[in-house]
Amino acid sequence: CEDCGKSLIGECKLHGPLIRAKDRVIPSRARLTLPHYLTLRVLELRAGNQQILGVFAKKVIQKRTQFGPYVGQLSTKLTRYDESRLVLQVLKDGGKYFLDTPNEDSGNWMMFVRLARNQEEQTLVAYQHCGEVYFTTVKPIEPHTELKVWYAADYAKFMEASAVFIKEESDVCPLPPVEKEPIEPWTCSSCRSTFATFALLESHQCIHKDR
Repeated sequence: CEDCGKSLIGECKLHGPLIRAKDRVIPSRARLTLPHYLTLRVLELRAGNQQILGVFAKKVIQKRTQFGPYVGQLSTKLTRYDESRLVLQVLKDGGKYFLDTPNEDSGNWMMFVRLARNQEEQTLVAYQHCGEVYFTTVKPIEPHTELKVWYAADYAKFMEASAVFIKEESDVCPLPPVEKEPIEPWTCSSCRSTFATFALLESHQCIHKDR
């Protein structure tokens, strides 16, 4: 104790305990790689303070937006398995390797993306390119919508999985194609130009001088 000049075990009974200052918590590598228009949300808290996380859009994300590559450790065996995430494999140097789900300090944000349970909630498609795995949006993603992924058709064959599926309890079966209603275009209120997505309308610069 600097006040009474004594070396003590525990706190000083005369001058009281030390005020302990904690270091600032540093976000993991995976969380730091999250694009600014995406956010992580805690969906469930399990035993041992295990957080089940999901990736959500903060603004409109256009169709055909590519993310990646996925950062994971190449392994001949799947050592880490999470039933809410996709199992990923790549073909490299003539061999087929698993992309193990990494810990947060060695992976990137794509490790948090959960698998889609059916075609309606799927927003991303996973595929392999040059020995890497990428995710690409299959439709415009509105704000507050969770990003969920499933295999592209060719990649599903490579993974020996169904291209489209719906999960009911423990059963997995093909989902019939769904006819989608035509999307009403976004219209500029000044020049009446139309755009397929709100993001394109948002980036549009109207050149009419009288508006």
